[in-house]
Amino acid sequence: MNGAPTNENEYLNYMIEKYADMVYRIALTRTNNKQDSEDVFQEVFLRITKKIPTFESVEHEKAWIIRVTINCTNTLLSSNWKKRTQSLEENIEFETKTSHDIFFEVSKLPKKYRTVIYLFYYEGYKINEISKLLNTNESTIKTWLTRAREKLKKTIGEEGDF
Repeated sequence: MNGAPTNENEYLNYMIEKYADMVYRIALTRTNNKQDSEDVFQEVFLRITKKIPTFESVEHEKAWIIRVTINCTNTLLSSNWKKRTQSLEENIEFETKTSHDIFFEVSKLPKKYRTVIYLFYYEGYKINEISKLLNTNESTIKTWLTRAREKLKKTIGEEGDF
């Protein structure tokens, strides 16, 4: 990558500045919990500093970050500690009431649906790209996306614009 930072601190700052919001939103989408999302966030950027990967392109860099974030959330959610605890109700602030309503309806969906909705609508990935990121068949991704939209239309209604 041209113009990439030369030392570890600059590199980490560059990656955090570029991907912090995305990593946190993916983690929040998958965990439905602020504290868990913050733990995943820290783990993702810790892995970046340990590995200091080189990428073929900006798309490769972004895909790698997303994949690491998904792997970290999977690890967290499958841990014995997490399986035996319950989360408390969260106080998350949103810019609009519509954003608030959509977030909470999406958060009620199963994790696989939440993930494809986020990657498709918020990150702008195409179905074939999501398929590669999640190591899942394209037809499965299409099905998940269709089912998620159907569930959201039932709860949010047509004004949700899904």
